[in-house]
Parts: sequence; structure tokens; C-alpha cells
Amino acid sequence: MDYDHLRNELVGNYSNLSRRLQQITRHAMSNPNDMALETIVVIAERADVPPSSLIRFAKSFGFNGFREMQKVFQQGLVKSSSDYRKRVQTLNRQLSQQGEVALSNLENFINGGIEALHGLRESVTDEQIENAASILAKANVVHVAAQHRSFPIAAYLTYALSHLSVPNILLDSVGGMFAERGKTVRKGDVVLAVSYSPYANEVLKLVEVVQERKIPVIVITDSVLGPLAPFADVCLEVKETEVFGFRGLVLSSLMCLSLSLIVELGKLLEH
Repeated sequence: MDYDHLRNELVGNYSNLSRRLQQITRHAMSNPNDMALETIVVIAERADVPPSSLIRFAKSFGFNGFREMQKVFQQGLVKSSSDYRKRVQTLNRQLSQQGEVALSNLENFINGGIEALHGLRESVTDEQIENAASILAKANVVHVAAQHRSFPIAAYLTYALSHLSVPNILLDSVGGMFAERGKTVRKGDVVLAVSYSPYANEVLKLVEVVQERKIPVIVITDSVLGPLAPFADVCLEVKETEVFGFRGLVLSSLMCLSLSLIVELGKLLEH
């Protein structure tokens, strides 16, 4: 079993796992590097589970023990970087320098943004971008839904869609009318939803309702195991990084993803 196969197995079997094994799955999906590099004791502590649960977790996916599963995570780590040793050396050098001279706030946030962009390269594929763009290209109207800190990227998406002459509506909460505006979604339309933890209930309810009506849904979110993912025709996972408790660094990755999606859509509309 290779890493991509294991990742698909984790996502596909998530709903059938016990609560404890779901907890481990969420940690594994969010922290694959930890799963590859740390000891079972450290991983168990960070996942807030006993080490024996990690062994049970590995065996539930057909491995003889945790060490055997960890080798698959290590293979995935090597695959994701053609020069991992150089990256580790660079990181160690940065950490050493940080021990001597504290990094400025700007440098810390820049490093966090770079980390977020590296994560985007590993979590979203060209095929997913192409599939999402294909769905958008066939839409009569694209309804873009987001709330709270996800709203800025939704506003940009409507701006970009308008420049492509794609009919679109930004579903906001002006006048407390989010749910009512969501009722305007019709057959032939598409919902493009952006939501991050803590997930906006309004957006979650909307994607659930429109998915039941067989209306295509594209989701941009922080985890394929999150509450919006099961309702998505295409789920684009953009993981968050955190610096000093601030999680807004994901906006750089979201903008990168949005530009990629809009450019791909523009290519389709030209044909």
C-alpha cells in the first residue's frame, strides 16, 4: 500500500471507525509529517490517545503494527519533497538562528505563509482543480457561500468570476437573509462554499440542503474529514498553519488556489 492509497482508505472508512479511531485519523490527516517522523509515544501524546490505540488503528487498516503503517507515511513524506534532507537542514539552521536572535513578527508570519503554501502543493491536485473548473463552466449561476473569516476569499471569487462574465451571487448575511438567499439556488446552478473551523452553521446547512437537491457543490475547507466534505462533489483541502495563535495565514494559500481555479475556468470558457 502506498501513501495515496492509505490516505484514500483513511477518508473512505472514516465514518465506519470508532470515535477514538476517528480522532486518530483526524490527527494523521492533519499531521502526516508527525506520523512519519515521531515515535509512537510522541504521536499518541499529540493525538491525545494511548499508544495502544495507535497500534489498533494500524491493524484496522491491515497493517501488522504501527511501525509498518509509519513506513507508508515516510514514503509519502519522501515523495512530497525531492530534496527533503535539504529542507530539514534549512529548518534546523533557521531554528538554530531563532534560538540566538528572535525572529521579527513579519519573519514569523512570512515563514508561516510559506509553510501553508507548501501544504497546498501536497493537498490539492491538478485533477481536482480541473474537475472543479469543469463543474463551474457548466453552471447557470455560481452561488459563492462563506461567512466570518472565510468571507474575504469568497468576495474575491465573485470578483474574479464576474471578470470572466460568469453569472454569480455572493451569499452574505446582509439583513440576516443568508438562508433566504440560499433558497434561490436552482437546478443547473452550482454552490461554491468556503468554510473553516469553527464552521459556519449557515454554510453547512446550505450545502446539505442543495446536495440533497442534486445540485453540484464545490467545497474549499481545511479538512477532507470536516463536516462539509461529505456533501462535496469536489473537496479542495487547504490546511491551516498557525503563528502566535493567528490562523489567517491560510489566506495566502486560498488566494493561490482561487487564482489557479479561475485561470483553469477561463481556459475552459475560451473553448
